[in-house]
Amino acid sequence: MNYDIQGVHFHLSDEIKEYLDKRIGKLEFAQQYIVDLNFKMVKDNNKYKIDANISFRWGTKAHIGVDGYEIYEEIDKLMDKIESKVKKEKSKIQDH
Repeated sequence: MNYDIQGVHFHLSDEIKEYLDKRIGKLEFAQQYIVDLNFKMVKDNNKYKIDANISFRWGTKAHIGVDGYEIYEEIDKLMDKIESKVKKEKSKIQDH
């Protein structure tokens, strides 16, 4: 699984990158299903918008986004949504 993190209008600190790495580690169960995972974090007037684009091995793509005022809370929300989406996609494939 390849992943990329991009910060727009603010500097991505090492703390934020480490926190995101730790949260991505929880997706270990899905490493064989995910090809690419791209994050884009935008800060606009003290509000953060985080988008993730997921490319699955079987060609499906998903876009998930959250926004709010606390970066770490938004990362948690986003990763919960990603986990849920991956589990849903995984069960679709296993059903076939």
